[in-house]
Amino acid sequence: MLLKDFYSVVSSSQEEGKYITHIKINKDHQIYEGHFPNRPVTPGVILMQLFKEDAERRLANSLQLKNAHNVKFMAIVDPKIHNELFLEYHFEDNNQEIRLKGIAKTDEGISLKINAIYKLI
Repeated sequence: MLLKDFYSVVSSSQEEGKYITHIKINKDHQIYEGHFPNRPVTPGVILMQLFKEDAERRLANSLQLKNAHNVKFMAIVDPKIHNELFLEYHFEDNNQEIRLKGIAKTDEGISLKINAIYKLI
């Protein structure tokens, strides 16, 4: 985990080739002291990191981001309002390369869309 105590996994499942992970964000994490005081926002790069860490857990292997394309931040994730997040994604394992496509969403809708390629390390 890149940021200690940033989140915990509430549940994790697989349905019809799609992975679904329910995450609870620690709204009191120190990252929010700097991003931003009195108006906390979950950094986009951290939202992207959640997919990497979840895929690593499922694959039992370390990954390195090789390429992220078509990444769209659709809505702010304010931990005081949205401290629960759902990752929905699928990936293909293509000979030492993982192609991942997914969305992160709160109860109000999609916050992030991502297409990424990771290298197995």
